[in-house]
Amino acid sequence: MSLLDNELQQKIVKLSPSTKKTLISIYRHHDRHSQQATLRQVMHEVGKEYEMMASALFMDNPEMAADAARRLANHRIPRGGLIAYLKPEHINDQYLAGLDSMNAAVEGNAIKFAQAAEKGDMATAASLLSPIANACISCHATFRGKPGTNPHIK
Repeated sequence: MSLLDNELQQKIVKLSPSTKKTLISIYRHHDRHSQQATLRQVMHEVGKEYEMMASALFMDNPEMAADAARRLANHRIPRGGLIAYLKPEHINDQYLAGLDSMNAAVEGNAIKFAQAAEKGDMATAASLLSPIANACISCHATFRGKPGTNPHIK
């Protein structure tokens, strides 16, 4: 909170206890909090871990697959946290309502992927790639929108 300007701090204060609990739970789950990386940089790392998971599946390399999945599930929290990268008008209970389920779908399925890979069950691991990607796409549609577009262009 101390890294955020007053406008964002006031928005966070107005969130419901349930939404605050979700945000705290997400932050506590991660032990890697960056002092430098932006959300875009963290998402780039997450994307690379996903690619490594898929590559490891193709090469039948369970250790590499599991390691990449665990890194994806415990990605860095960017400088300032997640809220710092949202538009102020999107910092409300309604907009953040799906965050917990999207997070569980990405990180929870990444953990399941790692567990399956560690058991050598690459078919089960492979079946989890699509749900992870779908959750990523859902999160991007909610929080990022379509890259490269500008509402001010006719």
